[in-house]
Amino acid sequence: MTIGLYIHVPFCLQKCLYCDFTSYPINRGKVEHYLEGLQREICYYGDMLDSSDKQIATIFVGGGTPTCLMPGQLAGLLELVSRVFTVAGDAEITVEANPGTVSRTSLQELRAAGFNRLSLGVQSTHPSLLKLIGRPHDFAQARQAVQFARRAGFANLNLDLIFGLPTQTAAQWRQSVYEILSLQPDHLSCYSLQLEEGTPLAAAVEQGRLAACPEERELAMYYSVIEILTAAGYRHYEISNFARPGYSCRHNLLYWHNRPYLGLGPAAHSHLMGCRWGNVEDVDQYFMLLQAGQRPIQEMQQLSRREQMEETVFLGLRLLRGVNLQEFYQRFGVSLTEVFAQQIRQLTNSGLVELVSGYLKLTEKGLPLANQVFAQFV
Repeated sequence: MTIGLYIHVPFCLQKCLYCDFTSYPINRGKVEHYLEGLQREICYYGDMLDSSDKQIATIFVGGGTPTCLMPGQLAGLLELVSRVFTVAGDAEITVEANPGTVSRTSLQELRAAGFNRLSLGVQSTHPSLLKLIGRPHDFAQARQAVQFARRAGFANLNLDLIFGLPTQTAAQWRQSVYEILSLQPDHLSCYSLQLEEGTPLAAAVEQGRLAACPEERELAMYYSVIEILTAAGYRHYEISNFARPGYSCRHNLLYWHNRPYLGLGPAAHSHLMGCRWGNVEDVDQYFMLLQAGQRPIQEMQQLSRREQMEETVFLGLRLLRGVNLQEFYQRFGVSLTEVFAQQIRQLTNSGLVELVSGYLKLTEKGLPLANQVFAQFV
């Protein structure tokens, strides 16, 4: 059995105003604690897991901003993983980065270390919107980062964009999409803004200093990006993700197919051996627990068979193709349409899901209402 490996790097140059992920300002002392703890955690699972659970098909180094670390530090982590686990020769190995945290030299070093997929957080091409959400870069830096990445040999490049920002117009969004297309990425992730409680941007909206993007405008932006990217030859394969043929994100497909993965680092989550667990978020606590020979786990849940079935459905519905009924039966020995007959009937009558060619999938109407659909399977 192959698994995915996720490594969380909880550091940023500065925290974006919309972000509620676990991340901290870069600090040399905390970085040292983090790296030592991570090395211990890698070795711990290397000793604990059976050889069959150490077959790695994909590696994703996310954050935070992983490229806040030195290229040599990231290369060292990858080298240790390759010694402790069995990494497939054709493994997809992704590193996230922000424009302004990479250079021609650093990208060459990362590519030489074995990273073969780069995910750049561009988010917008408009200076006013980048400033509004606290992004520490401009589009010129993003364009340059793409050029550096291609010259370094990255043949698999993802770019992130966000729509539904306060003050953002439909025209600005379409312009950003076309400008991003001019960079010829292999993959695009286009997310609607989530105003997360406790973030500065959410507070600004709550206090009336900014107006949230109207729902109808946000919906129009979503449908417009589907139209533009589909016409440009990208396949819309997941609610927020688009890829050229052959460039779907293999690591994220593991999540959406509810397959096993191991998460390392503060706040990382895992799904392995019928359990889900999450690590503690604080870097120092993470380090101290590992130094004391303990797993840095904050919470663990043993999944029941019913919970595994529910997760398989609502995660699989994120894919435009939907949930394969035959694969569900092979995995659980029961029919999806019998286990969830009531939910499927109600959602079909509402026009939100449909059964097509052996798959349960969202309809076009259901795509922007996906969270309402998922809630029926929990």
